[in-house]
Amino acid sequence: MRSGHPERAVGPLAQFAELANAAGTDWALGVHARAGAMLAEGATAERLYREAIERLSRIHIRGSQTLARGYLLYGEWLRREHRRVDAREQLRIAHSMLADMGADAFAERARRELQATGETVRKRTVETLDDLTPQEAQVARLAADGQTNPEIAAQLFLKPTARSSGT
Repeated sequence: MRSGHPERAVGPLAQFAELANAAGTDWALGVHARAGAMLAEGATAERLYREAIERLSRIHIRGSQTLARGYLLYGEWLRREHRRVDAREQLRIAHSMLADMGADAFAERARRELQATGETVRKRTVETLDDLTPQEAQVARLAADGQTNPEIAAQLFLKPTARSSGT
């Protein structure tokens, strides 16, 4: 997709659809939805990004880079759609997750995307490594209240009625 030749991805995506549907796992279906979203536009792209994040959040793998990259790609798409406020929420989650797992290149990509939305993002240093971001503190509170990962992930999404005008 990023090469400027999205038509080259159509065939492999169809093949992957067969494999993902045959496997039927949240991981396979989530990764397929994420890939499909990258080729889609408008409401279809948004539906697929949300499906990907929902499915990947059900996987019980600590520090899932697949899920974090789903948030990153969705946030990038939202920013390109000029929905900066919506993009920030997804990009904050992506940045936090990616920085926590040491995926520095992807965390930096999320930080640059956040900056492009007008948000200031602090770089993590050894001195601030143990400090929680507001997003991390919110997740920690929800987890302490006994909520599951899918329940927490659902709360991190913006409600459809609260969508921004893209400012």
